[in-house]
Amino acid sequence: MATRLVQIAMNARDDSAVGRFWANVLGWELSSEGPGVTNLEPKDFVYPDPVAICIDILAVPEPKTVRNRVHIDLATTSAAHQAELVGRVKDLGATDLDIGQGDVPWTVLADPEGNEFCVLEPREIYRDTGPIAAVVVDSTDPRTLARFWDEAMDWTLHEVGDDLARLRSAKGVGPYLEFVRTPDLKTVKNRTHLDLRPYPGDDHRAEAARLRALGASDVDVGQGDVPWTCLADVEGNEFCVLTPR
Repeated sequence: MATRLVQIAMNARDDSAVGRFWANVLGWELSSEGPGVTNLEPKDFVYPDPVAICIDILAVPEPKTVRNRVHIDLATTSAAHQAELVGRVKDLGATDLDIGQGDVPWTVLADPEGNEFCVLEPREIYRDTGPIAAVVVDSTDPRTLARFWDEAMDWTLHEVGDDLARLRSAKGVGPYLEFVRTPDLKTVKNRTHLDLRPYPGDDHRAEAARLRALGASDVDVGQGDVPWTCLADVEGNEFCVLTPR
């Protein structure tokens, strides 16, 4: 059995407005599977494909209160591209943000609901990822968290250290999943989480059981009676195991 990262789910008080922002930033298309859900994926994309990690934006009544532990890093190809992208996302409603980053070559911003994201300076490692360079997760222990996710998914572990660990699809395409050391402990439910999907023909319940055996735990985030399974990883980060597809 195996599973893979197919999308991230982002909470928002206005899913439509946040969805329009990110669709314009990424150049992706918008759709909706129902009230309170806005779906984003590249044009002509055949889901699921590791060449892109899609985004679902889910309406919630709660406002954002703390810095997100999961955020998106955007890739650029040149200094001019970075400057153009920063200017464009600000025109779309992004704002500058100081999270204590100091003097760094990337730009830290917030979307219209305050969700943090970074526009990176050009880096060779992200030259072929598409517009999203990485999905970044804060971690108190990147080594341990990376070991869990390395076993949880069929992605490849590319780097692991005390301060940074990164994985990427075994097909060598799409964004990276990165764990970055932070001293801050998780205190509230993440407003952005990962969604995994088993492969066609795999058993959803058996896959959830396998993840529990690796150290995942069941969580109740108010999901009610749904066909997917809500779990938390070894640092308490919520994620969902969707039905095979």
